[in-house]
Amino acid sequence: MSVSSRSLSFEDLKARVDDGSVDTVLVCLVDMQGRLMGKRFHARHFVDSAWDETHCCNYLLATDFEMYTVSGYKATSWEGGYGDYVMKPDLATIRMTPWLEGTAMVLCDVLDHHTHEEIAHSPRAMLKKQVARLNKLGFKAMTATELEFFYFEKSFDEIRKDKYRDLEPISGTNQDYNIQQTTREEYLLRPVRNHLYNAGIPVENTKGEAETGQEELNIRYADAMDCADYHTIAKQAIKDIAWQQGHAVTFLPKWHHEKVGSSSHIHQSLWTEDGKPAFYDPDGRFGMSEVMGQYVAGLLKYAPDVMYFLAPYVNSYKRFQKGTFAPTKTVWSVDNRTAGFRLCGDGTKAIRMECRVGGSDLNPYLAIATQLSAGIKGIEEKLSLPEPQEGDVYSAEDAGEMPMNLRDARECLKASAMLREAFGDDVVDHYARAAEWELEEFDRIVTDYEVARGFERA
Repeated sequence: MSVSSRSLSFEDLKARVDDGSVDTVLVCLVDMQGRLMGKRFHARHFVDSAWDETHCCNYLLATDFEMYTVSGYKATSWEGGYGDYVMKPDLATIRMTPWLEGTAMVLCDVLDHHTHEEIAHSPRAMLKKQVARLNKLGFKAMTATELEFFYFEKSFDEIRKDKYRDLEPISGTNQDYNIQQTTREEYLLRPVRNHLYNAGIPVENTKGEAETGQEELNIRYADAMDCADYHTIAKQAIKDIAWQQGHAVTFLPKWHHEKVGSSSHIHQSLWTEDGKPAFYDPDGRFGMSEVMGQYVAGLLKYAPDVMYFLAPYVNSYKRFQKGTFAPTKTVWSVDNRTAGFRLCGDGTKAIRMECRVGGSDLNPYLAIATQLSAGIKGIEEKLSLPEPQEGDVYSAEDAGEMPMNLRDARECLKASAMLREAFGDDVVDHYARAAEWELEEFDRIVTDYEVARGFERA
C-alpha cells in the first residue's frame, strides 16, 4: 500500500465508524502559532452531520501562546463580542492518527460565520492564495521542511512543575548522524516514523542532530499545502508520542544559550503543469533555469520582508549565532551550509533552493506562503540573480543582512509593499500586531538572567 493511499476518503471513514474501528474524529484548524486547535467529535456524529461544518470562537486566530485574548486586532476583539468562525472540514485531509487509539483527524478551513468567505489571515488561506498565484503563472510549488527538536529526560508535567529549570536532554553527547546514540532513542523515534507513515505522511528518515538530545525528522517533498499539513501533524505526533513515553520534547529554537538551536529548513522548487522541473535547465549555470534565477533573486531581495514569518518570536533570534549552522546573511551559495539560501541538487532535475533561515517555531503555512510570495515577485519583476557567495559566509562583509531581532523584523513586515500586495493590508497589520504583542510581553518581564546578573551588583 502506498503512503498516499493511507489517507482516508469520507466513505472510508464512514466504513470504519460503522465497524467500530474509529470512534473519535479530531476536527482541527491551524492557529497563528502553527498548532492544531479544535474539537474531538464522537465519530458517529461527525459522519452524520458535523462533516459539513462546525464552529469555534474567532479568538483562535488572535491569541498568543498562552491563549491570551490580545487587544488591538481589527478582526476580533472584546468590543466585537468574540463571535464565531466556521470550521469547514477539508475532507481531502482525513487520515487516521495511529498513535491515538480509534482516532481519525481532519483539517479545516476557517470561514466567516456570515459570508462563508475564507478568513484572509488564517494560515491555510494565506498559503492557498499564493499557490493560486503560482498556478496562474503555470507553476506548482513543491516543498519540504526539516523538523529539528530536543528530547528531555523528564516529562512535560515534571518540567513545568520545576519551573522549566535544570533541563536535562535525553542524551549527553552530540549525536549528529550517530547510530549508537539514536539506537537508545528508538523507543521514541520508531513510533514517530511508523505512526506518521501509517497516517499517510511520507516520512523519509530520522537522524541525530548536532547537539545533546537533538533529533531531526525528514519528510518527502510534496505540493506546498500537503507539505505544511505534514509538518503540522508531525509536530503534534512527536509531542503526543513523547508524552506517552514520559518525556518532554521542545521545538523552541534556542532553549539554552550554550546549545545549538533548532531550525526548520524549507526546500522549494517549481514544477510545470505537465510535471517537469521548472527550476532545471541542463544548459544553465549549475543547471538553473532562468525562472529559478528570478525566483531565488526574489527570495534574496525580500528576505527582510518575510523574516517575521521565519522567526516570529523573541527567542527565534537567539539562534542566529556564527558557527552554529544558523545563517546570518541573505546570500545564496552552492551546497554551502553557512549561507541563508543553499542551492541543492545542482546540475540535476532535483535542483532546488533550501532556505536555512527559519527556526523550529515557524508556522509552515505562513513560512511557505511568504517564501512563495517573494519568489513570485522575483519572477514578476524578472530579477537578476547575483553571483553565489563562496567560503565562510559568516565572515562575508559584502553580504546582505537579515533583521537580527523581532523589533526590526516587525518593522520590515509593516513596511513591506510586496507582502501588502500579496496578502492585503489587513493580513499584514494582523501579524504586525502579533509581533508587537510578543515584544510588549517580553519587555515587561523580568528574566532570571537579569536578577542573577544584577541582584548584588546593581
